[in-house]
Amino acid sequence: MSTKPTNSIDTFINPHPERNYEIRMDCPEFTCLCPLTGQPDFAQILVNYVPNELCVELKSLKMYLWHFRDRGAFHEAVTNEIASHLVETLKPRKLEVKAVFGRRGGIDTTIVVTHPDQ
Repeated sequence: MSTKPTNSIDTFINPHPERNYEIRMDCPEFTCLCPLTGQPDFAQILVNYVPNELCVELKSLKMYLWHFRDRGAFHEAVTNEIASHLVETLKPRKLEVKAVFGRRGGIDTTIVVTHPDQ
């Protein structure tokens, strides 16, 4: 397993695909760059999903999120990109990605992406 940033997410077989259960992951140290100023943006990424056949391997998720560290990205774009990649990789029954970004210009921003769309 890599210890460097990567744009892929590893998975493992769901041990109980016959059951609906929720997996919640809290990633409090997400960073990316403001695409306009180049200054760092800090966020807490919360991922909740009901797995189908596959589950996320946690260290690979950490390395995946790390690859955004030096990229400029609007909050909305990066949150949707993470959600799309997870949906494509896992094909979950249900998924929510919530990004709670730190204050910028006196404004707190939270982006929530759901699958299937609600």
